[in-house]
Amino acid sequence: MKLIGRSQEFDLIETMLKSKQHVLLEGPVGAGKTTLALEVARKISKHVIRVDGDGRFTEQKLVGSFDPKIVLQKGFKKQAFLPGPLYQAMSEGSVLLINELNRMPEMVQNVLLPALDERKIQIPILGELLAKDGFCMIATQNPREFVATSPLSEALLDRLEWVSISYLSRDEEIEIVHQNTHLKSSKMDSWIGKAVDLTRATRQFPKIKRGASIRAAVSVIQILEKAKPAELNEDYFWQIAKSVFANRIELQVGKFSSQSYSVLLDEILSDLKTELKKKSI
Repeated sequence: MKLIGRSQEFDLIETMLKSKQHVLLEGPVGAGKTTLALEVARKISKHVIRVDGDGRFTEQKLVGSFDPKIVLQKGFKKQAFLPGPLYQAMSEGSVLLINELNRMPEMVQNVLLPALDERKIQIPILGELLAKDGFCMIATQNPREFVATSPLSEALLDRLEWVSISYLSRDEEIEIVHQNTHLKSSKMDSWIGKAVDLTRATRQFPKIKRGASIRAAVSVIQILEKAKPAELNEDYFWQIAKSVFANRIELQVGKFSSQSYSVLLDEILSDLKTELKKKSI
């Protein structure tokens, strides 16, 4: 699957990695941060070891730990050590890709400091592990104002080169929908344009705190494509849109409203429908 857009960011990240820097990609959900990171790694022929950020992630999971059963049989030897993703990436000279780094607990983030700065870490009993040439880290994070995230420490930020990843243009997002739905005919083109326009409108609508990514438009078209010809109309589009966007946007009013979420969503979609009609005139 080809990378759409991002040529400037791609070249910048590639240059950073070639100069042995570590990179932090920051942007909204669904903006393509992970895809971009994987494509850059593929271009420079690097194996990628991926970790997804989680508040329950531990230092032992990142670095590695000893298998109790093997320790009982053979003692604390290398054979008993189960390498974690950081250990693997350093020992292989690979790319460590950490998705949503700012969801990792602070203690886990701190483990990365000597690996990024000095290119080495200390393993209990086993001693020092030096990173092989080629080791680097690409981390991603959602915008810092998002909930359920922890600000990265100044020490960690000081070791990462920052690249902002914003949403693509309308034409590029339409191309992404085409690429992900594999449509060969043009019968869905008008619906694709409508789905993309609705998705983009959610990102700027004052009653919506967090808008949808292009994944929403892809889902709408995938569902519409399987609809019976008689069902393929404006009312059905908005019915599908409600189901698709319900879990992909965050409203400003939230749980403190006296109205049900379904009613609030209907009101928002009605407002968006009116807004899109005005723009099409």
